[in-house]
Amino acid sequence: MNTYLETIAYRIILGFFSLLGRFSRNSARNISSVIGRVWFVVDGRHRQVALENMTRVFGSSKSPADIRRLARSAFVHMVCILFEIGWITRLSGKDFSRFFSIHGLHHLQDAYKKGQGVLVLTGHVGNWELMSLAAATLGYPMSAIYRPLDFKPLDRFFIDLRGRYGVTLHSKKNAMRPILKGLKNKELVAILLDQNTHRNAGVFVDFFGHPACTNKGLALLALGTGTPVVPLFLLREDGRFRVEFGPILPLVRSGDKAKDIEANTLQYNRVLEDVIRRYPEQWFWVHRRWKTRPKA
Repeated sequence: MNTYLETIAYRIILGFFSLLGRFSRNSARNISSVIGRVWFVVDGRHRQVALENMTRVFGSSKSPADIRRLARSAFVHMVCILFEIGWITRLSGKDFSRFFSIHGLHHLQDAYKKGQGVLVLTGHVGNWELMSLAAATLGYPMSAIYRPLDFKPLDRFFIDLRGRYGVTLHSKKNAMRPILKGLKNKELVAILLDQNTHRNAGVFVDFFGHPACTNKGLALLALGTGTPVVPLFLLREDGRFRVEFGPILPLVRSGDKAKDIEANTLQYNRVLEDVIRRYPEQWFWVHRRWKTRPKA
């Protein structure tokens, strides 16, 4: 796609999300419910991935009918995210207290006082795109690691969206140097740790009772720098958003690097499991989380 077409596509995307942002919250929820249910019916490929993932996680505790209802709710949730992205493009910091409630902020404050920056553990649960607004409103500089999208106009849109509130993005491919610089500058560095990775970049640790190849970068950073790790999630709750900070995660350091990477990464997965169990319809179930398999 040439530059001119990319610019046109970018403007269309901008207009699309701007339009979504004009709907009232109630209207957006109602429309999301309809679109999400239709999407669940017509998109067989993603529906199957979601159902397989949920059966893997909840198969022993939920009936197939319950799992199907939960999967349908997850599709509605993903449509809600689109409307919320449009909505936050129109939101200012003064609106924050109306729509957001803060929980566990003292955990972040305790970590930040150490003067090393903070490594933020998060994932694709709730609406992670609201994290930049939350950090900016609370007065903390933030950077984040991300995988650039293949469609450049959409990638540009999300870079601009996150940068709107001062978040600096670093591509996963060359992230180490800017991460270390960000920590030196006392930034919050957010890492989404809940997606599959290739075996060279990850370590196999338990996730919902099954070995999952999980990126080992967060554990390596925590072990190498001693920077505290604090969980952070933005969760939809009773028509508002819950900004939830978790306690500083204890650093496991035995002297055996390989075992320490596994132990700390497992600890991160346990945190993700907990929030997903509490808000199961708000996780990104259409991702093939267990795609990479251990060698036989």
